[in-house]
Amino acid sequence: MTDSIKGLPFWEIRFDSDGDPDGALADTMVAEVPGSGITDLYVFAHGWNNDPGKARRLYDGFLALVADQLATSPAAAGVRAGFAGVVWPSKRWSDEPIPDFTPAAATLAAGAATVAADAPAAVATSELDARTLADLRETFPAAAGVLDRMAALLAGASTEESTREFFACLKEFSALTEIKDENDEGDPEGSGSPRMLRAGDPAGLFETYRVRLEGLGVVVPGGSATASFGDKFRGALTGAKEALRQLTYWQMKGRAGVVGRRGLGPVLGRLHGAGPGLRVHLIGHSFGARLVSYALAGLPEGLTPSPVKSVTLLQGAFSHFAFDPSVSFDPDRHGELAGMQARIDGPLTVCFSRHDAAVGTFYPLASIASGEDLAGVDDPLYRWGGMGHDGAQNADARLDQVTGVGGSYRFSRTQILNVDASAVVNRGGPPSGAHSDIVRPELAWVVLAASRS
Repeated sequence: MTDSIKGLPFWEIRFDSDGDPDGALADTMVAEVPGSGITDLYVFAHGWNNDPGKARRLYDGFLALVADQLATSPAAAGVRAGFAGVVWPSKRWSDEPIPDFTPAAATLAAGAATVAADAPAAVATSELDARTLADLRETFPAAAGVLDRMAALLAGASTEESTREFFACLKEFSALTEIKDENDEGDPEGSGSPRMLRAGDPAGLFETYRVRLEGLGVVVPGGSATASFGDKFRGALTGAKEALRQLTYWQMKGRAGVVGRRGLGPVLGRLHGAGPGLRVHLIGHSFGARLVSYALAGLPEGLTPSPVKSVTLLQGAFSHFAFDPSVSFDPDRHGELAGMQARIDGPLTVCFSRHDAAVGTFYPLASIASGEDLAGVDDPLYRWGGMGHDGAQNADARLDQVTGVGGSYRFSRTQILNVDASAVVNRGGPPSGAHSDIVRPELAWVVLAASRS
C-alpha cells in the first residue's frame, strides 16, 4: 500500500503511453489487495490536462467524499473498501485554467446554479507560449519539428499562404502522432485521420473554431464583427491554434483507449486471479471515462462473472454512441464498444451535464470537417457528440435526474442509466464550462449507489 484516503488504503497504478504498467506499483497492488480484507476496490482514472499531482488532487477530493459516505450509509454495510488511482500521460496546455477539484457542498437543497457568470474572462491569443511549446514537444517528440513550424506560423503574418501551410502542418502532425478518428467505419479503433483534417477550406475551419470560442465567452482580440479585415484574419489564427489544441486532445483520447485495453484491463485480470472474490468498481472522468471503458475490452476472456461490478462515467469525452449496437443515423454501424457492457456484472452509469462546453462543443467539432457538415450544425454536433454532454445514446438507455445523497436510481445490468447532472455539474468559465466540476457529493453517491446495486 502506498498511501491512504480518509483512512482507507489507496494504491497508485501508473501506465506509459503504450499501456505498459509501472511493474513495481502494479505488482504491489496485486500482492497486497487480496490479503487486505478488502471486498470492494474503487478504481478512478483521470482525464485530459493532468499531471500526477493534479490527478492525486482529484482522487483525494472525490474519493474522500466516497469514503465519508461509506462510513455513514447503510448501503455500505459489510463493505471493506479500498481505492486505486490510475496515472497515465495526459498533459494539459499551460494556458488553460487549472481544474478546480475542491470538494463542493451539496447544492440540490438550495436549488441549481448555473455556470459561474462571474468567472474571469478568458482571453485567447494565436501565439504558442514557450512553456506550451516545450510541453507539446515533450509529449509528442516525433512531431517536434512540425510543432516548431506551427509555432512560427502562429506568431507570424496572417495570410492565405500561412493558413494553408498551417493546415498542412496539422496533417503532418496527425500522421507523425498517429491520430485516428474513432468514428470512421470499418475499424473500431478508427482507420483514418480526424475529419477536421479533411476540410476543403482551412480558413473556414479555423473561423469555425474562432466563432465557437467567442460563442462560449472567450475574448478573441481582433475577432469581432466590427474589426478590420486584417484583424479578423488574426482572429482566424486563434482558431487555427484551437484546431491544434483539439488535435492534441484526439491523440490523448486514442492513448486513453490504449492504456485501458492494454494496461488497466490486464491488471484487473491479474487482480481477479489473485483474489477472485474482489468486487471492482471503475470510475472515469473525461478521457479517463474512455480509459475505464476500454479496460472492459482488455479484460481476459472467460471471466464469468466479471470482477467489474459497476462502471460510472463522469463527463466522458468520447462518442455518445460508443456502446450502441446500432447507431440512429446509420443502423448498419455500431459503436466502438458495442457488446462490452456485457463484461460488467452490474450497472453502467453515464453522468452528463449540458454545462460541459468542452464535450458539448469542441469534442464534436473535431469530427466535423466543413461545408456540408457545418450547413446544419445541430445535426453534426449530435452525430459526433460526446457522452459528457447528453449521455449514452443507446435506444434503450434509461434517464434519471441527479438526486441528493441517499436518493435512489434505476440501475440495471442490461440498460445503461444516463444521469442528468446539470443541476450540480455547473461551475466553470469559458471555454470548457463545467467539464471538471465533478467533485460533488451527489456524484460520489451515484458511484456508491451503483456499486451496491
